Formats: sequence, structure tokens, C-alpha cells
Amino acid sequence: MKLATWNVNSLTVRLPQVLDWLAAQAEAGAPIDVLALQELKMTDDKFPAQAFSDAGYHAQWFGQKTYNGVALLSRQPLTATVKNLPGLPDEQARVLTATVPLTRTPAVGGDTQPPAGDATLRVIGAYFPNGQAPGSDKFAYKMQWLQAMHAWVQQELATHPHLVLMGDFNITFDDADVWDPDGMREAIHCTTEERRHLQALVALGLHDSVRLFPQPEKNYSWWDYREFAFRRNRGLRIDHVLISDALKPLAQACAVDKLPRNNERPSDHAPVVLTLA
Repeated sequence: MKLATWNVNSLTVRLPQVLDWLAAQAEAGAPIDVLALQELKMTDDKFPAQAFSDAGYHAQWFGQKTYNGVALLSRQPLTATVKNLPGLPDEQARVLTATVPLTRTPAVGGDTQPPAGDATLRVIGAYFPNGQAPGSDKFAYKMQWLQAMHAWVQQELATHPHLVLMGDFNITFDDADVWDPDGMREAIHCTTEERRHLQALVALGLHDSVRLFPQPEKNYSWWDYREFAFRRNRGLRIDHVLISDALKPLAQACAVDKLPRNNERPSDHAPVVLTLA
């Protein structure tokens, strides 16, 4: 079973890229079972549900004009969907939570087999606030939002042991996630306050999937469009897939797929893909 997250930075612009990427994964024999998208930048009525249905995906989406917007795509039906963070009044479309069957992708001609025990997966797809700059109103909103996310994940873990929280977190874990850690010390995405909130999420019983496996040095998921940042690999790792204790033994691999960043008119983010056994 493969799970992925991708900030597409406008689904209107990058729908063909998303469909091509999903098709390429399927043609390689490893289709994406669940994909969390961020920054749709479209209203709900503009969401290309039919295009994803034609590609074999069920979809739930939560859009917003011009900014934000999230979606979950799944090869299995999505149920028990919740929009945004309960208890936090918010006009921004940032979070979608849903349940999918926890099943292995069958071999050709084979049957789908659920694991023993709880056979559902709770997926939280999220676009964390950017925060703009420490001390700003947007940073204060980010801190409040992170507290609400912590409460939501804690609540969901109590009833859904198989849980994944994935998306654009707009936070780095530590200096290894930053191309210039000294130059960005205490800058947005790299502040002590943000990282404390991220570690508090991990402390609930989650694991950074990427770091469960050997990775190349300077392993990033976002690169600025300016100054040839991607070509020079001047990036940040701010897109994460966090999995619960119950999912950790099932994890087989997790990596950033940089290939779509080479596309013409690409998103500034690359997908992060987790494989579960």
C-alpha cells in the first residue's frame, strides 16, 4: 500500500502533472493508494472530480478561492470525512480527515488482503500555515493552529491506532532539513517554537517516515523558484508523512520523489511517498 503527499501549488495548473504522475506509478506496478494534495487554490465547484474518477480514484476535497485548499484521493472509498480542525474556528481550508480500508495493493489477478486487527486507516491530510515571520499575526495564528492540530491528532489516535498525518507542514525538524541552517537560524520554518510543536506531535506516538530509512544527504522536498534553487539543491524538507506506532512495523520505504520537480511549470514541492507492507 502506497501513501503520498504533494503540495501542487495550484491544481488548475498542475492537474495534468498529477494525473501523469499517478499513471506512471501505476504503470510501474506500484500505484498510489492514497494521495493527499495541498494548495488546490480553487473553489469546490472547480474541483476535477471526474478526471480523478476516470483515473480510478475516489476523492474528497475542501477548496478555497485563490488560496489553500486540500484534497484526499483514494483507490478505496473515503468515509467519515471531517473538514478542518474541530474546535478551531477557521475560514481557511487546510485539513481533511477521512478513513480508508487498510488493504494491501493486490498483485495482478490477486485479492486485496486486509491486515489482522483494525482494518482501517485514518488519514489526516493537512496544509499547515506558513506563519510569514516570527512575531507577526500570521505566526500567532500558526501557533494557535498547531495547538488545535495537536488536540485533534491526540483525539484521533485514541480511536484510530492506524493513523497517518501527512502534508505540507511548513516546518523543518532540524538543521539537516535546511540547505543553509546557519543562515536560516530562527527564520520561518526553522524557529524553535515551530519545531517544538512538531516534536509535540511526534511525542503523541508518531514517527517521521522518511527518517525510518536511509536517505541521501541534503534531502529536501521544497525548493524556491528563484535563483535556480532546485538545480543548486537549496531547499527545505517541510513535507512530512508521520505514522502511528501501529503503522511503524508496516513501513517498508519512504522517500521524496524529485522527478516531478523537473517538469515544465512544476510545483515548488515534490511528492513524498510511503510504502506500507
